[in-house]
Order: sequence, then structure tokens, then C-alpha cells
Amino acid sequence: MPEASENSKRWVISTREEMRQAAIAVVKEATRKVSIYTHDLEPGIYDDPEFLEVIKHLVLSQAYARIRVLISDPTRAIKNGNNFVHLGRRLNTYIEFRHVREDLRTHAEAFCIADEKALVYRLQAPRWEGIADTYEPAVAKLYGKMFDEIWLASEVEMEFRQLGI
Repeated sequence: MPEASENSKRWVISTREEMRQAAIAVVKEATRKVSIYTHDLEPGIYDDPEFLEVIKHLVLSQAYARIRVLISDPTRAIKNGNNFVHLGRRLNTYIEFRHVREDLRTHAEAFCIADEKALVYRLQAPRWEGIADTYEPAVAKLYGKMFDEIWLASEVEMEFRQLGI
């Protein structure tokens, strides 16, 4: 697919604003699936109105769209509320949240993958430094496989059910 790789865009991110823009750009590449591994639903990123609008457009325009979110530490999102969580309540057939099982919380990274081809990746979740790429299927599949393994081992906990997630 030389055409797809010609349209590929790769860039380095180093600030919260760059991360927000990268998350939006990557999710815009999705046509059916978005997988997010986050430690605390990064406020200002995943609850940003522009990001939420892209997610909403995806799930309302694609009958088989699926958004999966793994959260290592949902305490802040539960305590302070989060617009992504509220959107997930309204679109619960498309958006699903799971709490990462305690023994699997050893992953320091955070990432967002669109259709196993585009991704934004940060090696250390508390830091904003990372990379984004609109077409990198080999790397996206690698992290997608890790995401799937954690997803299958994690379950919705009671605190999520109470929030509707």
C-alpha cells in the first residue's frame, strides 16, 4: 500500500496541546475501532469537546464502530467526572470502559490506536512526550495485541456500573 504510506504523517509530541491534537488526528483516521489505554482518562485530552465530537461522529456514522477504553486508575475520573464517561453512558452500545486488573497495571505507557493502523503513543503516561503516526500498522498491531490481552483479562467493576460505564 504505497499510497497509504505516502499519506502517512508521523510527528513527535511534547506538550499536552500536542497530545490533544494528536489524539484527535489519530481518531479521525478510524472507520470502525478505537482502542485507548490510559491511566486516568487524561483531563483535557479525552474529554476535549473536539475529541468527543470526532468520537460521536464515528459511532453515529458507522453501525459497527466500537470504542474500547482501558483505565488503570479511574479515581480522578470518578471523583471529578469526565465528559467522555458521560458520552459513554449515552452511547453505551458503542463505547465500553474497563478497569485494568491490578496485576496488569505494570504498563507505564499510554496510547490510542485507530483501526490497527494509526496511533499516538507515550512511553510514560505522566509525561507528554511521545509519537503519533496516521499510518503505522505494524506498531499499531503490536500495541493492539497487548491491548486485547489486557482487555480480555479486565472486567467492568462495580464502580463503573454505578457510573454507567
